[in-house]
Amino acid sequence: MQFDPAQLAALSAVLRHGGFEAAAVDLGLTQSAVSQRIKALETRAGAQLVTRAKPCTGTELGRRLAAHADQIALLEAQLTDDLAARAPAPQTRIRLALPADSLATWFLDALSDLPDHLFELSIDDQDYSADWLRRGEVLGAVTAQPDPAPGCDAIPLGALPYVATASPAFLARHFPSGVTAEALARAPMLRFNPKDRLQHLWIEKVTGTRLSPPTHGLPSSEGFVQACRLGIGWGVNPLALVADDLATGRLVVLVDATRIDTPLYWQTPRLMAPALAALTRAVKRAARTHLAAPD
Repeated sequence: MQFDPAQLAALSAVLRHGGFEAAAVDLGLTQSAVSQRIKALETRAGAQLVTRAKPCTGTELGRRLAAHADQIALLEAQLTDDLAARAPAPQTRIRLALPADSLATWFLDALSDLPDHLFELSIDDQDYSADWLRRGEVLGAVTAQPDPAPGCDAIPLGALPYVATASPAFLARHFPSGVTAEALARAPMLRFNPKDRLQHLWIEKVTGTRLSPPTHGLPSSEGFVQACRLGIGWGVNPLALVADDLATGRLVVLVDATRIDTPLYWQTPRLMAPALAALTRAVKRAARTHLAAPD
């Protein structure tokens, strides 16, 4: 099935801006023209592509088609560069999926190498970010999965070190006799979202048991650290985010020598490797600078 590039561009703009009016301004069209293009594309696809709300969001098929449009633009940019494996032309949009902790600690350093290009970042747990590639919604993903998604390559990047931390006051209040399984079962714990298993993995590593402590849901890497500082709960944080707090005593490590190193991989579609070569080089450079060396 072939799709009209103008209609795909309209879909991409609507999802990018979250509405028809902003998309029309971006494309230099009337809002009615954008709406007509979306309706025509939905008729062609035989399914709803945009959930018309505030903001507008894409259905699963809509997001896949928008990513397809970005992929076409990237390939066309490569062709106009005489098929050389160079960076995409300026303003080419690249959709990526990555964990929040990678965004908070090292990934923006990679994007700084490509200042003239546009990126759309989707945040998901490191054990699930590769699913975005499998669904065809992104062109690259930072993931903890070593096995590549179908049609993709997986490049080892290194490991992101994590440590379990809490404020000194929290430690004194909830662990007066040490960090035991009994105390961990009662002490409030932080969790990024239901997909986040780092705290439970740490508990099993330390105690050899599975526990279900009282839990705060807090979907922010920086918020995790601040919540630990304020004594709201304990959590497993990237070492890079808490190094200064540990040095000054604002935070303490719950148990020495219990660091968790999470291996990370860069996955991209094999077909798109030449067009994404500059981005891949930037990701590898940033990983060498910020991550522990891969095994």
